[in-house]
Amino acid sequence: MPVVPRRRRSLNSSTAPDPAAHKASRGASADDSRYHHGPSVVESNSCTEASDAKEKEARKTQTTGAGADIPSSPGSPPSPRDTVFTRFRPTGPSAVNKSQAKRERSQTCRGVLTSLIRVLSSSVAFLVVIIILRALLPDSTLHYSSFLSRQSTFTPTTTTATFSPPAFSQDQPQRPQPPAVCETRPSFPTTNPVSSPLTMALETHTKTVVGQFDYSDEDVNKAVVEFLRQMSEGLEKDGASLSQIPTYVTAVPNGTEKGLYMAVDLGGTNFRVCSIQLNGDTTFRLTYTKVAIPRELMVAKTAEELFAFLAKQIEIFLRTHHGEHFEAHIRRRMTISSPDGFKDEHVFRLGFTFSFPVQQLGINKGTLIRWTKGFDIPDAVGKDVCALLQTEIDKLHLPVKVAALVNDTVGTLMARSYSSPGKSGAILGAIFGTGTNGAYVEKLSKLKKPLAGEYDNSTGEMVINTEWGSFDNQLNVLPNTPWDVQLDEATPNPGIQMYEKRVSGMYLGEILRLAVIDLLKRPDVAFFKDENSSSNDWKSTTNIAEHSPLYKQWGLDTSVLSVAAADSTPELSILRQELESNLHIYAASLEDAQAFKAIAAAIGRRAARLAAVAIAAIVLQTGKLTDPELGGEPIDIGVDGSLVEHYPYFRDMIYEALRVIKGIGAEGAKRIRIGIAKDGSGVGAALIALVAAGMEKSSSTTDFITDLRLNAKKTDLTAVPEDSELATAE
Repeated sequence: MPVVPRRRRSLNSSTAPDPAAHKASRGASADDSRYHHGPSVVESNSCTEASDAKEKEARKTQTTGAGADIPSSPGSPPSPRDTVFTRFRPTGPSAVNKSQAKRERSQTCRGVLTSLIRVLSSSVAFLVVIIILRALLPDSTLHYSSFLSRQSTFTPTTTTATFSPPAFSQDQPQRPQPPAVCETRPSFPTTNPVSSPLTMALETHTKTVVGQFDYSDEDVNKAVVEFLRQMSEGLEKDGASLSQIPTYVTAVPNGTEKGLYMAVDLGGTNFRVCSIQLNGDTTFRLTYTKVAIPRELMVAKTAEELFAFLAKQIEIFLRTHHGEHFEAHIRRRMTISSPDGFKDEHVFRLGFTFSFPVQQLGINKGTLIRWTKGFDIPDAVGKDVCALLQTEIDKLHLPVKVAALVNDTVGTLMARSYSSPGKSGAILGAIFGTGTNGAYVEKLSKLKKPLAGEYDNSTGEMVINTEWGSFDNQLNVLPNTPWDVQLDEATPNPGIQMYEKRVSGMYLGEILRLAVIDLLKRPDVAFFKDENSSSNDWKSTTNIAEHSPLYKQWGLDTSVLSVAAADSTPELSILRQELESNLHIYAASLEDAQAFKAIAAAIGRRAARLAAVAIAAIVLQTGKLTDPELGGEPIDIGVDGSLVEHYPYFRDMIYEALRVIKGIGAEGAKRIRIGIAKDGSGVGAALIALVAAGMEKSSSTTDFITDLRLNAKKTDLTAVPEDSELATAE
């Protein structure tokens, strides 16, 4: 019975526990109270210094039993929790032991359950991470066996592209991480392709093809000697390979000419109409239009069809660009103030650039010898081309007079002399484009064959149109590969223009196409074809579309040679893109592109060296290199055309060949200045029309009045005769 009074005294004691201290004590043991449900022991602030060692030992024993229900030692104040448990539990010893055992089992179960929950939650989180990674990286196989062997108490980590195990708690020792393992290799290699030499068979056959287009230094010198011989032959008689046609132009401009003139240019594929304002200071203003010649008109049945088309383009140009001068009917009228008895009103003098062989009989007269460059109209051969054009112009009543017949090379020569004058002006005008030809200034003393027309011989010189496209039709010195033979046989003019067919842009693409087709036909050569994609550095099988231009005659434009020559990228990616976009050759390998480039380069280099043959022969023929009057001045040569303008290094290859030619050499090549005569055919034609206007000799006033009276008997005197009628009467 003594226990009850002691508890009653503790409940009524004035030394009850401080609530603030009790609260602080509970906060300090928050982590333990979360999982352990035994009574908390709160030290009372009312404990005095007189407490004996026995009381301290009792309190110490009370705090060591986590979850145990031990009665307070005598003299110590019980906690409120002790009071509550004391009221409702049995007080016998057996009851205390059973309650304590039950509480321990409960705590053990809670601990196991808590650990299990932790493991499961960690595993679920891990599986979620794995599922997310597999969704983001479907092609990768994650090696996560190391994760399963680690403890489940890890902190979440941020997933990156390179997967790493989750970081563990800092309390745990860091273990060395195993390297990432990829269980499957990637499907395709990711290394960049590297240039490699051609395969043995393709390399061997490519070198064989390239070797057939080689034109050695010895070949160049032999060709120059033959060119000079044929030039002399053409100056002495008609019918030679080099026609050496007199142009009746006996002077070149000096850059001071002025005036507004017209020019038309019938070239290989286009027809240009121009008006040129000469400013008199080596400069000019050019206005022009260009239209493609319809293919059907290039092989028309009659010449009238072609020349009517040309006259119509002149009319369209005048209406568009010179409407203030244009009138539907232009008539001549008499005037007392003019010594000629009449004058032309708003009549444009026109220079007609005609880029085909003609027998020129005057400055505005010339009969067609033959067609070239894909034209074939037999009805026009032997006729005066100036008259053919003037007839169609008169039908449309246009204020235009064909004043001069101009070869495009003559126009290039005149334009170069106007824009770059020197002591002697340019000595040569050359075209290296769709076709090729040259005109140069020759001494009249060397011109042995008779001249039918009138000309001014005061200068002692005349411009000669060489028509060198037909040089060496006999093939004495010109190269002749199997592909040159195939090309010649397929042209409308086999056996002639043999030099042009090896030099001009119209034919180079076709020669390349024929050589490539022959290489494709060889079953032992893997050219533009693969057994499988592993033989292609792009890991794709090469194929050629059935509609590829490679399989069509004239389907390969010469511009592809320029692309091949200009592409210096390690993998020839520009050329390969060109093959795909224009020739429909898909996924060409590096070896294919290398072979294609090598063949194209050989064809282009041969053309440049052949061009040097003609240039060197003209320079040697004129004797300008040894002329003391020039005093070492540059020898000027004007050139025009797509090859010299757009083919990379074409002029450089010409100079390379000039340096090895006997009589020129390295020092002579330095003095030769090859310059572009831009729009040479148009400006040159206008300049020759200017010269022709000064050379015109019209009828005297008496003759004009006599002709007018004769016409008056047949026509009404109130009507003024038209230009075409007076031209017929004259």
